[in-house]
Amino acid sequence: MTKTPVNNLSSQDRLISRGLKFNHLRLIAALGETGQISASAAQLHMAQPSASRLLSELEYIVGNKLYSRHPRGIILNETGILLAKKARHMLRGLDDMNRQIIETGEGLRGVVNIGAVTTPALEIILPVIRHARVTHPNIEISITVDTSPKLAEGMLNGSIDFYIGRITEEIDPRPFHTRVIGIEPLVLIVRADHPLTREAPKDLNDCTNYDWVLQSSGELMRHAVEKYFSERGYKMPTQIISTSSVMMTLAIISQSNSIAPVSHPIADFYGDRGDGIPGRIARLPIAEDLYVADYSLISAADRELSPASEAIFNLVSNRLDINKPNND
Repeated sequence: MTKTPVNNLSSQDRLISRGLKFNHLRLIAALGETGQISASAAQLHMAQPSASRLLSELEYIVGNKLYSRHPRGIILNETGILLAKKARHMLRGLDDMNRQIIETGEGLRGVVNIGAVTTPALEIILPVIRHARVTHPNIEISITVDTSPKLAEGMLNGSIDFYIGRITEEIDPRPFHTRVIGIEPLVLIVRADHPLTREAPKDLNDCTNYDWVLQSSGELMRHAVEKYFSERGYKMPTQIISTSSVMMTLAIISQSNSIAPVSHPIADFYGDRGDGIPGRIARLPIAEDLYVADYSLISAADRELSPASEAIFNLVSNRLDINKPNND
């Protein structure tokens, strides 16, 4: 029997015919993350010599060098980076297929991983969860509240199914599908017995002598505040405490004379609810046109949602349709 020359094999079958196996894909994907053969071997529960052998096999199979060595491990070259990226995509696709098969066979059940920045987590996701408990009781919902870059990273690595947030400047928008929702209005808050609640400030100039609690430099809300001050000719406060934690912000506000910008849902949740029970924070009646840029409902452009994830995604979409202003 005559063996078919490698050059005559179709491009579809070439790597498989040369011996490509799932362990090769798992190894190169792990190397793309760790940069070390030993760490990758440990991650895949195999001995380091076995990992080194698989890597040598993989170089033979693709017909190219994949890495160079350095004192702390290895550095994937352009071919190695491309192969690691494709391997991650293929392995994630297999995981998604397995998940969809299981959910299809068992009906609408499974785990849906949702991401959100703070405002839509309270305004949109929370009502959807209450609805889903009734309409889809067998679906478990996991929620991650974080910054948009971390949520985007989570969706790219498969740990988040979809999220509500933003595609920031440092993120390549091509892997995502977005539906714009709207701007995120902000409000300035202080503790309920702050001096500025007894004598309301006329403008931001009356507030700059107090400490301010802001997100870290470069983050969206911090940038929105800095832009607002600059465009209106105000000097930024000199005493700033930086934190991205909402709970830490509220804790600092409640125990000091600091001022902080937060989203309206947070101010509503922790402020005076109008039921006779006073809140622990108060709003300042200034800078009422302060906001952060549009956020969106974001899903992966090249990956289908599982049946359970699609069901919850549709509930979120329906909620957005209900909330959409009527311009008729």
